[in-house]
Amino acid sequence: MARILVMIPSGEVYDHDNVRWYKYQDIQRSINRYHNIGDAFVYDSSLKLMNFDKLSVLEIADPKMDDIDRLREEYDFVFLRGSNYVNQSMQWWNTIPVLKKLNLPVLGFGIGAQAPVKGKLELSEETKTVLHMMADSTASIGVRGAYSAQVLWDIGIKNVRIIGCPTAFRRNDPNLQITLPPLDTVRDVGITLRREVSSTYAQDIKRYLTFHRDLVKQMAARFDVVLMAQGEVEEKKLVFGTDEQKEEAIAALKGNKTVVDWYFDDEMERLYRERMFYSDVVADYESLVRAKDLVLGYRLHGNLMALSNGTPSVYFTYDSRTVEFAETYQIPSFDVFSNKEFRLEDYWDQSLFDKFNRAWFNTYREMRTFLVENGVDTKMVDVTKPNMVRPKGPALPGVVEPARKVA
Repeated sequence: MARILVMIPSGEVYDHDNVRWYKYQDIQRSINRYHNIGDAFVYDSSLKLMNFDKLSVLEIADPKMDDIDRLREEYDFVFLRGSNYVNQSMQWWNTIPVLKKLNLPVLGFGIGAQAPVKGKLELSEETKTVLHMMADSTASIGVRGAYSAQVLWDIGIKNVRIIGCPTAFRRNDPNLQITLPPLDTVRDVGITLRREVSSTYAQDIKRYLTFHRDLVKQMAARFDVVLMAQGEVEEKKLVFGTDEQKEEAIAALKGNKTVVDWYFDDEMERLYRERMFYSDVVADYESLVRAKDLVLGYRLHGNLMALSNGTPSVYFTYDSRTVEFAETYQIPSFDVFSNKEFRLEDYWDQSLFDKFNRAWFNTYREMRTFLVENGVDTKMVDVTKPNMVRPKGPALPGVVEPARKVA
């Protein structure tokens, strides 16, 4: 089994392949700082796809260069946890000198590019160098979708394979399918929240938050809802804080000029106080979504966690990342900036989820192919075997171009 280094982890590992936030039981340690627990979903899910007997972290922010020779002998490869690294402001710290000295394969495990609202994505020379180092060290580099693949092609990286995100495959069930129950039987619904968003990526913050608020209230009026936060400070305080911290959170929300006028009204305050969920343990989210009839909302990985457990989900797209996820997996999605009315009935259509079922199956195949061609000992099932059950309907493409080494 493999001996693995992980670059840019997100949380501490326990029981071999489970992830939770660092010192998660010390609530006050991190309650005043934002961290996106969705990143821990990806880390946890990545570990669940591999067979390994040794795992450690490759430090790049404050590396001990004298230890690099030892790490080269003790480990087989490095993987970069999937995230939004291909953007205009990414800082790589000491990655280049560390990887040059380490000289091990570096697996890009579902990395993605982020397009700005205006203009073309401009990458730093440092980012281009890191991406080329990764691609040159492995048979293929795994990206989350077609846009990210194109960005890499444009800088000369051709050995690109579209593999989506490890979170989609964390249950490692190649025959997973979403089958919709009658809508009138749906009772328990999770709503994934993302209140904070950058104007760099979301073109209209007021429209974004107005729709966000209306969606929450519309679903709460119809179903028994849980609001699923993923790391904003005020939301964390409302779940884990002292009574004083909870009131501080409400006051901060009411005093936030970005949200007070059209987002945080009396009904939203009630729902925030009574229906909020947050955890620093990935497994808690998995348990939650498995008990839901539907999960929908703004969070990439919160929604994908639901789908990976067979729970229907609808995506609300507002930037290139959310659009790319929806396209890769053919997930039913609604454009927040379309100025159209959202009606759940329009998306409660099995034919839409059959497209997801086929795309998910094909991307599962691509993920396994990616791991195998890079020499990773994987737990994933070979879906090309003739006894595998496949979703009905025509195959959907799962890769921009067959993976190959850069000349």
